[in-house]
Amino acid sequence: MAAARASLSHAIPRPSSPRPNAVLAAARLRWPGRLGGAARGDRRRKKAGFPIAASAAVERSPSLLLDEEKVDALLDSIKWDEKGLAVAIAQNSDTGAILMQGFVNREALAKTITSRKATFYSRSRSSLWTKGETSMNFINVCEIFLDCDRDSIIYLGKPDGPTCHTGSETCYFSSASDILRNGEAHNHGLALTTLYSLEDTIHRRRDEIGNATDGKPSWTKRLLLDNELLCSKVREEAEELVQTLLGNEDRSRTVSEMGDLMYHAMVLLAVKGVKMEEVLEALRERFAQSGIEEKSSRKKPN
Repeated sequence: MAAARASLSHAIPRPSSPRPNAVLAAARLRWPGRLGGAARGDRRRKKAGFPIAASAAVERSPSLLLDEEKVDALLDSIKWDEKGLAVAIAQNSDTGAILMQGFVNREALAKTITSRKATFYSRSRSSLWTKGETSMNFINVCEIFLDCDRDSIIYLGKPDGPTCHTGSETCYFSSASDILRNGEAHNHGLALTTLYSLEDTIHRRRDEIGNATDGKPSWTKRLLLDNELLCSKVREEAEELVQTLLGNEDRSRTVSEMGDLMYHAMVLLAVKGVKMEEVLEALRERFAQSGIEEKSSRKKPN
């Protein structure tokens, strides 16, 4: 989908004298610049079964007072259909996974802007609803994108838990290929990008360890079972990647060696029980921080 970024952080400066408005009156918009340590801890406690307050799900940046006229102009620019609705898609800001699709009207989009929680319009109930208001699995919106025709919207954000009412991570887990081949979809296979398809394969190989199989174990299983072999391969592939620069090798060699390094590093992550989503989240948190400051703030290993 072609998309034009709605740069709301620049479109909503502090006004000199805001006008009252039923939806946006003197509302303070607290855009989360990043998900901080407190938020990560909250999510881990939640995954472990401990309740957390919804308001604590995101560590937010300093508040900005809404410029009501610019928000109204943004809402006016949407090409609402004859029922005053537009399609809204929620997307995971770290994994890129499409979480769900719903419909929004003017009030739902306005509420999402002010609350930073993905809010939709229910056509069956003719009312607004915020994802997570019952399950507490909110989608914390960090940015909103509009497509080139201004008739569909992306809520880019971080979910607090499973998005689908079935308990699945996303609402998109039924493979059309499975249905065409077998008449039905199997195993709730999520729509995964290349990186997460690889991670899924590595995790399945890890989970298969201990099961009786014929023949030799796969290379991935050998790595999973031998820390010394795995570490030696990570070092080897890192050195070969570096050599493509020092030796002025063809760029295709750089692509190949980076692929090798990523694969072996992801096997190491699987051994450590670390998901790629956690790595990407850590990178996102560094966007607004000096690399030198970030490194100096890290805790020393024991």
